[in-house]
Amino acid sequence: MRHISVRGQSMPLSPIRKLAPYANDAKAKGKTVYHFNIGQPDVETPEEMLKVLNEIKTKVIAYGPSQGIPEYQDALVKYYARYDIPLTRDNIMVTTGGSEAIIMAYTVCLDAGDEVLIPEPFYTNYNGFATATGVKIVPITTKIDNDWEIPAVEEIEKLVTPNTKAVMICNPNNPTGKVYSREELSKIVQLAIKKDLFIFADEVYREFIFNGEKHVSLLSFEEAKDRVVVMDSISKRFSSCGARIGAFVSYNKEIMKAALAYGQARLCPPTIDQMMAVKSADLDDKYYETVVGEYKRRRDAVLATLKEMKGVEYRVPNGAFYIVIKLPVKNAEDFIIWLLTDFDVNGETVMLAPAEGFYSTPGLGRNEARIAFVLNEEKTKRAMNVLKLGLEKYLEIQK
Repeated sequence: MRHISVRGQSMPLSPIRKLAPYANDAKAKGKTVYHFNIGQPDVETPEEMLKVLNEIKTKVIAYGPSQGIPEYQDALVKYYARYDIPLTRDNIMVTTGGSEAIIMAYTVCLDAGDEVLIPEPFYTNYNGFATATGVKIVPITTKIDNDWEIPAVEEIEKLVTPNTKAVMICNPNNPTGKVYSREELSKIVQLAIKKDLFIFADEVYREFIFNGEKHVSLLSFEEAKDRVVVMDSISKRFSSCGARIGAFVSYNKEIMKAALAYGQARLCPPTIDQMMAVKSADLDDKYYETVVGEYKRRRDAVLATLKEMKGVEYRVPNGAFYIVIKLPVKNAEDFIIWLLTDFDVNGETVMLAPAEGFYSTPGLGRNEARIAFVLNEEKTKRAMNVLKLGLEKYLEIQK
């Protein structure tokens, strides 16, 4: 019998989802599982967007243009103008989620065997997308002890080889919540110019910044305009993860021409979801202020309990809705499984994401976990109490 491809054998399971069978078993036994493992917010999708679904009159759901329906491209032009980023339809390819935008960046700009520099820990699916496309991730290791700071540019430059073709930044960062300043991003930009690299910018959490600062888009660096590709998504911004709509954005005409060819090969992004997303451009500042305020309260509820947990290390996240914590255990995944199989507080338990899968360097993150503070404040407090009591019990039985 023939074996599947090397790629198929190498494709990593998502640490965010791979422990789902344990959670399902816990639920089957009647337990409530608080999902801190996945970035699925319980914030309601904007009513303006949902209303569209109820008003659709079409009798045929037809193919749309490969680059996206014009109405949604125009909505994105309007959205980016809020941040002083002038775009036209020609700069935008609507994608099937932010995931396709990342894959498109890898396939349009890189060949199999090419290398992309990425600060680790990083969004775990970067590993999967790299495996699927034959791209090699070269990690720029950041550490909790140094507040997840990017190393000096001289250190990063040592990682550059003849095969290095791009550098990728997620800002605000998933999974650490780190927000990079213009000064920090400028170092990356200057390295990319010096070494002639593409810059991939994952900016899906653009609005979610809690310290009063403004997000700095890599599209705002005039000197790097033709080498930047932004990957974006409506999933988290408008709490619409199941509406698979993303965006691939660049000023580089050659990149956009190739992206269109790839887009035509997959025909078109979801038409109805785009129709819904058009209305997102009409949301005003009050919407964003309300949502960011809600996530800040959830973050603060997480931090309040973490302060009480002996032996747990963390840094305050200033963006996104994630935090990576270092646990006083040998293996965070074992602890997370134990929470699901052997522990509960009045029938309630909690599920985290083991952080090892957010790294590319083997062995790193083994005693770390990611918390996604996506549940309302009351549930967050209950879940954090379960986590606190669970860790105390686990350490007791591990003695």
